[in-house]
Formats: sequence, C-alpha cells, structure tokens
Amino acid sequence: MAKQYILPPISLAERKDYSFRVRAWNETYAHATGKSRKCFVLTFGCQQNEADSEKIAGMAEEMGYEITATPEEADLIMVNTCAIREHAEKKALSIIGQYKHIRAKNPDLIIGVCGCMTAQDHRREELKMKYPYVTFTLGTASLHHFPKVLWDVIEQKRRFITTESEEDFTKTVAECAPIRRESGYRAWVSIMYGCNNFCSYCIVPYCRGRERSRAKEDIIREVRELVEAGYREITLLGQNVNSYGKGSDCDFADLVAELDTIEGDWWLSFMTSHPKDASRKLIDVMAAGKHIARRFHLPLQSGNDRVLKAMNRHYDMAKYLDTVTYMREKMPDVVITSDIIVGFPGETEEEFGDTLKALETVRFDMLYSFIYSPRKGTPAAEMEQVPDVVKGNRFDRLMATQNAIAAEKNLPMEGKTVRVLCDGESKGNPEVYSGRTEGGKIVFFPGIPDMTGKFISVRIDRTEAFALWGETAE
Repeated sequence: MAKQYILPPISLAERKDYSFRVRAWNETYAHATGKSRKCFVLTFGCQQNEADSEKIAGMAEEMGYEITATPEEADLIMVNTCAIREHAEKKALSIIGQYKHIRAKNPDLIIGVCGCMTAQDHRREELKMKYPYVTFTLGTASLHHFPKVLWDVIEQKRRFITTESEEDFTKTVAECAPIRRESGYRAWVSIMYGCNNFCSYCIVPYCRGRERSRAKEDIIREVRELVEAGYREITLLGQNVNSYGKGSDCDFADLVAELDTIEGDWWLSFMTSHPKDASRKLIDVMAAGKHIARRFHLPLQSGNDRVLKAMNRHYDMAKYLDTVTYMREKMPDVVITSDIIVGFPGETEEEFGDTLKALETVRFDMLYSFIYSPRKGTPAAEMEQVPDVVKGNRFDRLMATQNAIAAEKNLPMEGKTVRVLCDGESKGNPEVYSGRTEGGKIVFFPGIPDMTGKFISVRIDRTEAFALWGETAE
C-alpha cells in the first residue's frame, strides 16, 4: 500500500537542485538513445488551473523534458485536476483510467496527478487504492515540490501519494518557478492563492488553503516583463482578487492602479471578484484607467437573500445592486458577467423566481450557470437536496432568460467598429478568425495568419447572444 508522504518545506535553491538532478538523468538518457523524454500535461478546470499547468510545463522543460501534445508519446504524464463539480472529478478519473493501457505498453511511464482533486483525502485514497499505475500526487499549494517528488520517484522507484505541509497550505507563496506560457499574447498572472470565504457549497478553501498574497513587487515585475515581451492581454487571477493584500499597505485597487501605469498597448483584466469585497475604490480606479478592461466578473450565485445567506455569501441583493449601479454610473460601457448556481439545496420555486428577476434587473452581458453539485465535506452537501429533474428544468429556464437578454444587449453593437484581440483561426473553419473585445465578447471575422495576437478593428454586421460577426475595418 502506498505511503501518504507529508511534504516538508522546500527552498528555491533545493527546488532547483532537484530540477538539475532530473535534468542530468534526462540528458544521460538522451545521450544514450538519441531522443528526449517527453511530458504531456492535461488540464481540467479554471483559469487558475491553466496558470498552474503553465508552471508544471515550465518546470518539466527545466528538468529536460520536451512537451508533447499526445499522452501516447509521453514518458511523464501530468494530470491537473478540478474539484469544483463532481462531473469534473469523474471525467478526470475516467481519463486517468485510460492511461492504464499506455502504462502497460510503457512500464517506465511516470503518471502524476495534481490539482484540487488531490487535496481531498478521499480522492487521494481512491487514487492510491484503485489506480496503482498513478506514480505520485501533488496538491495545489505544493506544485513547487514537483522536481523533488519526481526525483524521489526516479531514485527510490516507488509511489508517492503526498499531503501538503501546514506551511505550504497556509503561508507559502513559491516564486521563480519557470512558466511555459501557452500563448504569446495572452497571459495569466496569479496574484494570490487560497480562499477564506467558505461558501457553503464550495470545496475550494479546503483544496487551495488560506489566502496568501504574492509580493506587490513580484507581480509588477512579472507584468512589466510580459508587456515588454509583447503580451496584449494580462489577466490577474485569484480565488477572490479583491482580497489581495489584506493587512498590508497595498490592497487590490492600489495594485491595479500601479499596474495601469506600465506603458504599452495592452489590456489588464482580472477575475474573480467577490461582491462583498468589490469596492468603490476599485471601480474608481477602473473608470480612470488607461489599460484596465471595462469588464467585471461579479458572481451573484442567487437572486434570493435567504439562499445567499444559506450559501454564506455575506451580501444581499441590495448590496449587489448598489455595486452594479455605481459601476454603471462610472463606466456606462462596462461589460458585467456573473455566475449563477441553479438548484442550491432548499431552493424553492419562488426563490428561483427571484434569481430570474435579478437577471432581468441587472441584465448581465454573459452568464456562467451551473447546476448545483454536492461536494463532499461542504455544509451544503448535508442540506436537503433539490431533485435533479427540478434543477434541470430551472437551468433551462434560466438560460432561456439570459440568452434573450444577451441577444438584446448585443444588438446595438451592429454597425459599430470594435477593437478585437485576434486569437487566430476559429474552430472548424480556417477562413474565419476569432478574437475577443475588451469586454471579453467573442467576435468572428475573415482573417489571415498575420492577424493572430494583434489588435484588429472589426465592424460588426451581425449579432447573436453568444457572439458577434463582422468584417475587418482596416
């Protein structure tokens, strides 16, 4: 049976030392065989997981691995998991199960599983007992241990099912991990980790630990280097970015204001904000900003005060609407997006009706809606559950309401010219290119390869609820 190994604190110098050991091992192999060992990274979940995977890939390259796009070619597979909903966990476990066949063909294959799922005791135990071909696990706060754990696997030829130290989970913010960015023009920058809010439905505080903020100087240096390297959009990430710097002399609004002074042609955006901490000071900074995108993701979750209290959200509809009203007074063109949970335990039909009314009142540009999924270990999982058929019906009605609103919100954009950051060819049609506006709305237009990663002016001639269509205006 695999041992549950508690990771001790590790310094930057130690991490680099283990990285060089693995690299030397890989270089010996490459010299003997004439080929490099390869690493495949698979990511589930949110933007924070995507940013974490860029660090995983960066450390793998530092250790001498070549990044590959196919698991069958890999000598090292890293699966970065999500735990926000049960569906995400089951999908990850299903794919991990398929790797058994790859391991059978390549007994030397190393398989690592990391991310939010591995921070849960019952999932670690499941990986340990039911997936014997998984070589090691890492939690979300201990990714900087990756080279050490990998070296231990190589040297000791055994499995390591790891748990994080108290320091990693509550205090540590590891810097200087190499990053292999997926894009040359859009970049994620994590500014803080963890969450102290403990919403009753959410597993994140149990998976990612307490709030820990990076040093302001490190964030500013990273963003400045990205702008100087030609990145066009930089998104600040945190479970609740508004909590950045609590207890220090620099809060989130101060940080955003300082970053806005960095010269260049670029957009600064951020996510996710908690309504209880979305300050007027931050809104004022946005309104006066030169580079700050007029886009605000403000998760509502429910339009009913009783449900919000049961969710442990620490605001009511009056406070939420006050924030939205002030935001639109200061920035009439702001794009506001949100999250809604349908079928939270105990939600009545009347309370769901309040959520539909909230959509009509606020009129979000875009909405990310989720059917409630019980998360083991959270208070809401022990509450009286809403039947699945009821949740499904409410979800359909919610999306029908929002789709109509989004279509109406987009209609006035017909005939207007908007600035778009081009992402290249759209899926399914190489002659149609796609990009996003400052507000994050997707735009389709005829394009050429040279446009990718650049700002393009597009005249909109057709709108839908989820997308805009147009022609390049240059």
